Amino acid sequence: MQIVDSHCHIDRVDLDAFGGSIESMLKHAAEFSVTKFLCICIDLEHFDQVHDLSKSYPNIYSSVGVHPTEVNCKDPSIEELLEYAKSDRVIAIGETGLDYFHVRKDQADWQRDRFKRHIAASNDSGKPMIIHMRDSKDDTIEILSKEKAKKGVMHCFAEDLETAQAALDLGFYISFSGILTFKSAQNLRDVAQKIPAERILVETDAPYLTPVPYRGKPNSPAYTYYVAEKLAEIRNASISEIAKTTTQNFNRLFFS
Repeated sequence: MQIVDSHCHIDRVDLDAFGGSIESMLKHAAEFSVTKFLCICIDLEHFDQVHDLSKSYPNIYSSVGVHPTEVNCKDPSIEELLEYAKSDRVIAIGETGLDYFHVRKDQADWQRDRFKRHIAASNDSGKPMIIHMRDSKDDTIEILSKEKAKKGVMHCFAEDLETAQAALDLGFYISFSGILTFKSAQNLRDVAQKIPAERILVETDAPYLTPVPYRGKPNSPAYTYYVAEKLAEIRNASISEIAKTTTQNFNRLFFS
């Protein structure tokens, strides 16, 4: 059985909590059958660090992008994103999108401009997008549609079924994180039950959003297992079925 963590920040994981090294963290993850990882870039200043991980470990891949909440950083041009995306270890553009939780919508023109540049880089490179969407579902879907975004994943999905369906209609995948295990997330579990199996991914967003039963403790890609386990429970499937399906989905999105 193989489980893929489709969205994590290995460069930010508390390694001391998992043996003190990347190798020990990966060994711990393998004990949970988590053996492939997409390490997500959130700013160009740390791209080399993320990229170097993907060059050093054959089962770690990387993305390139600037997160919508990053402000004290280099704002990327389409050309810069495309240059970084030439690496065969870079398999995605992002993390990108809109976040109106930290920035008011009427003051977020710069976020929308940045988002559109990432969409253009994704379309031009043929590499899927990693979408961050917080308190911005209508604008996110509208911009993806108007800019003719070709493919990607709605990472750490926590919205309603209508928004999920709009993303699916655009050809995007839906990725569930540890939020799925939270006691307060019944509405999200209801959504997860209805998403077509061929469009689901799983992730940790480690070091953030640690799932139950380790809520409140450091997160690791290993705990993608518990997201898959909860998804299996929700969908009345075995964890091996969920692992197989989400791994196939990951490979189809990022490698076909």
